[in-house]
Amino acid sequence: QVQLVESGGGLVQPGGSLRLSCAASTSIFGLYVMAWFRQAPGKQRELVAGISSTDNTNYADSVKGRLTISRDNAKKQVYLQMNDLKPEDTAVYYCHGGPPGDSWGQGTQVTISS
Repeated sequence: QVQLVESGGGLVQPGGSLRLSCAASTSIFGLYVMAWFRQAPGKQRELVAGISSTDNTNYADSVKGRLTISRDNAKKQVYLQMNDLKPEDTAVYYCHGGPPGDSWGQGTQVTISS
């Protein structure tokens, strides 16, 4: 398993921006499919965005055009740039690594409120 540590969450007003980061402990980070999930209170965890080892990306329809996933293999980090945030984006955001394997970070709270 890979250790994943998220950072960058916080409280922002609607229309604001945040950048989440996830640092991985593996030396073969470049081989990993990485993704961001989120879980709002009372809801199931859902996929927000994913990025392959070859930088192919996919997004949930609800975030297309507002959120951007990227990775820096040299730094062993994956990012989620979030723009034009809405109250419905409020959730705990989790970094996921794999395949190979199935690793989760501890989550970071994102709250969108005026």
